[in-house]
Amino acid sequence: MQQIKLANIISAPIVSEKSAIVADKGNQFVFKVAKTATKLQIKNAVELMFEVKVDSVRVLNVKGKVKRFGRTLGKRSDWKKAYVKLQSGHNIELATA
Repeated sequence: MQQIKLANIISAPIVSEKSAIVADKGNQFVFKVAKTATKLQIKNAVELMFEVKVDSVRVLNVKGKVKRFGRTLGKRSDWKKAYVKLQSGHNIELATA
């Protein structure tokens, strides 16, 4: 049961220019995670899913933008982003994962 909950923590990897630079320089990977996830839960989920050792986790809440849909104003959902730093010698291949 615990492994099923951990599998629902990570939504998707974030692949962008900034995340590619961070991955090359600092051996860090960026994930979109559940809004209620804690650092320990994110660490355990990454270690379980990718079979690597995590050194540290940094999280930040991304506020949703206010957008216009025709006449009406709408708001995108808030979400949480996690920067996961791996121990030296470990790597995640996102193309094959």
